[in-house]
Amino acid sequence: MRRSDKEIQDSAEIGSILQKAPVCRIGMSLEDRPYVIPVNFAATSTHLYFHSAKTGRKMEMLQKNPFVCFEVDLPGEIVEGKTACAWGMAYKSVIGFGRAFFIESGEEKKKALDLLMQKYSGRDAFLYADDVLDKVCVIAISIDNVTGKRSG
Repeated sequence: MRRSDKEIQDSAEIGSILQKAPVCRIGMSLEDRPYVIPVNFAATSTHLYFHSAKTGRKMEMLQKNPFVCFEVDLPGEIVEGKTACAWGMAYKSVIGFGRAFFIESGEEKKKALDLLMQKYSGRDAFLYADDVLDKVCVIAISIDNVTGKRSG
């Protein structure tokens, strides 16, 4: 990281950002063409999870090239400066790299979907119909490395 004074080195703080951020942007690439999508997600210390339909551009790309980059952020307030170029924004962000894979087992899908539901609903104990589990694709990203950054 170029600005080591802004680097977040505490893994607990990085984990907190991953828990609080509402959206994760997943960067993929195929045939030298980048593609970025925003997803709702859940995180553990080793994986990110999100769901998808079983078909579409994202799925085609991940099947052909599972290597991804991801970004989450917690924006803060605008920081005023004395000159135009001295303005900025307070934020915390995490950028990471990993490998996506598809969760096939119904029980593993339920665990990942539970994490997603707990994050966004704040509740526990969910039921999933078998036909719904069959239709949904759950994708996990095995996290290879992450860096955190803060400003303001």
